[in-house]
Amino acid sequence: MFQLDPRLQADTIYLGDFPLSSLLLMNEQTYPWFILVPRREGMREIHHLPETDQQQFWRESAILARWMETSFKFDKLNVAALGNIVSQLHLHHVARRVDDPAWPGPVWGQRPPVPYVEEQIDVIVKQVKKGLAEFLVG
Repeated sequence: MFQLDPRLQADTIYLGDFPLSSLLLMNEQTYPWFILVPRREGMREIHHLPETDQQQFWRESAILARWMETSFKFDKLNVAALGNIVSQLHLHHVARRVDDPAWPGPVWGQRPPVPYVEEQIDVIVKQVKKGLAEFLVG
């Protein structure tokens, strides 16, 4: 049975489910930062997913990326599946700006995270529900 890694659970806000993946918001307001986690037990690498799930995972990533392009102003979208700290398969989508605090380096470990306040979360949840409604299930 699928269970979200406790570290992802602690660091993110659940936003909804695509057919394959859960959509999470990293609780760090410095960057628009979303994470997709396929709801498949024991997955560590994208190529470990069955081929149909791989295709669906990339489809969901592209949907998320297109939505981010229309919802946020940024210079580069970083998409990465690292897994050095959290081995459970997950795919980061981080909107970067040339004037962000970590540019041009990675966002990880640059500074302490700045958590969202409840009002900001409510706004993002509404944006997600409106912009991705046709793709989210349940």
